[in-house]
Amino acid sequence: MSSASHISYDDVVTWVGLLAERLHAAREYLTELDSAIGDADHGINMDRGFTAVMAKLPTLPTGDIGALLKGVGMTLVSTVGGASGPLYGTFFLQLGGGTAGKAEIELAELATAMDAGIAGIQRLGKAEPGDKTMLDALLPARDALHGSLDGGGSPREALAAAVAAAEQGMVATIPLVARKGRASYLGERSAGHQDPGATSSHLLLKAMADTFFKA
Repeated sequence: MSSASHISYDDVVTWVGLLAERLHAAREYLTELDSAIGDADHGINMDRGFTAVMAKLPTLPTGDIGALLKGVGMTLVSTVGGASGPLYGTFFLQLGGGTAGKAEIELAELATAMDAGIAGIQRLGKAEPGDKTMLDALLPARDALHGSLDGGGSPREALAAAVAAAEQGMVATIPLVARKGRASYLGERSAGHQDPGATSSHLLLKAMADTFFKA
């Protein structure tokens, strides 16, 4: 587990493994969400990608958080179909760039790397808040994470705040009309359904909070 103030390489490996487990468990649920407004493959694609990630992990350099996260990103880009592969791949590649060469990091460093990851998603997907995408979970989480850290919150408190904000943002996608992606083709009919990308983003952050800085 993480020390009081640092996240180790092994912690990051544990987080990725827990995320893979939870995406596998949520495979049908995510696909069901996607069947309402997308191509009915989000859960299948994410599970496939993280199954490939887990197979790739033993071949990646040990002790380098950045190299690990870049390896995750490259694997997702090459194995996940649809828009999710490039978007999640970009997120992890940017995380890796911000943590390159480090065997342990502070949460503030991870938060800065996550800023770059979320900015990468924005550049690639060209989405804005309220477009009914994964950003509707990630952007509030980003702001809550920084707000808690800047206000003197502990790492556990900051991650909990980020998860809570992501969950609120995820649920808030239900009444939205999609303006990006496959769901946007449905127009007003996309309202009333929770966005699958926001849902998997919440899972990512929840797995992070359940791994880092736990007693």
